[in-house]
Amino acid sequence: MTDNLFRYQLLKKDGQARAGVFSTPHGDLLTPVFAPVGTQATVKAVTPAQLEEIGAQLVLSNTYHLYLRPGADLVSEMGGLHEFMQWHRPMLTDSGGFQVFSLTDMRKIDDDGVTFKSHIDGSTHRFTPEKSIEIQEKLGADIIMAFDECSSPYDREYSEKAMARTHAWAERCLKAKTRPDQALFGIVQGGVFPDLRERSAEFIASLGFPGHAIGGLSVGETKAEMNQMLEVVNAVLPEDKPRYLMGVGSPEDLINGIRRGVDIFDCVLPTRLARHHAAMTPTGRLNLMNQVFARDHNPIVEGCGCYTCQKFTRAYLRHLIVAKEMLAATLISIHNLYTLLEIARQSRQAILEGRFDAYADAFLEQYERTL
Repeated sequence: MTDNLFRYQLLKKDGQARAGVFSTPHGDLLTPVFAPVGTQATVKAVTPAQLEEIGAQLVLSNTYHLYLRPGADLVSEMGGLHEFMQWHRPMLTDSGGFQVFSLTDMRKIDDDGVTFKSHIDGSTHRFTPEKSIEIQEKLGADIIMAFDECSSPYDREYSEKAMARTHAWAERCLKAKTRPDQALFGIVQGGVFPDLRERSAEFIASLGFPGHAIGGLSVGETKAEMNQMLEVVNAVLPEDKPRYLMGVGSPEDLINGIRRGVDIFDCVLPTRLARHHAAMTPTGRLNLMNQVFARDHNPIVEGCGCYTCQKFTRAYLRHLIVAKEMLAATLISIHNLYTLLEIARQSRQAILEGRFDAYADAFLEQYERTL
């Protein structure tokens, strides 16, 4: 029944770049697609109505954080995540694995699962593959993730051990899943080691998931290494299923990921930058706190279609920042999210028209990554 509810149609390839449609019970995702991150059932500083207005198709929430607060049972009692946070389009939840493993000295891993202490109150908890699926089924997102272990990118011994656990846990997640209205994605691991990545992609692809994720990237490796791993993995993953690059979402990473066959992206970067006064532009980042913008009559980006750029000047945004007004984070978040959503939309159009390479080259030539 899951196969009937979740279908991926590859409409066009341009090189390795793909334009497709992934159908879910809450609507179709037109890929490539960027997902704003709503860690605690909210995209920080932005309402669901504002997300709809800028064209967001998919929102991600965090299993670990929602398990700790307010609790998966409460979310389920309130009608699931869609109803709880009033987002009625497709949703994705991660497995909680990355957050648990990032606790470092607050967790203990074994072959069965992970015991960890809450970052909120220090209480002890345990996640297993079965527990992660149980929580995600209560949360009720359309796309859920297998519980995996994210390793250090350069430690081969650890990467191999974590990959073996990830594979065993993927099989257990498949057995534990009960809801046909959720698509469970498997996750490829393997650090920066091409042979491990290839082996992991082959194994995960063999399990028959309706979609595949690429994990353990953008965690300290170079951009060149990340791009190489994407090429290795996407050469193995089947073409008739969506590919999701987890936790990656700067403008140049979207372009380089799409160029290598990625369909779905998510990242906290656009809203995090906004809370630190930084705006994304086609030529890098602007620190709107700078004095140079105090009397600047221009929008963040001339010609940008977002609400912020259509209505407000850099001078006004800087005033809000200096006055410590909450609206600053909202307006800059709207712009940053719109920027990434627009890159995904423009990339899709370029792929459909067979001109993606030219679009990507022009974008990357113009874009200078700055702080």
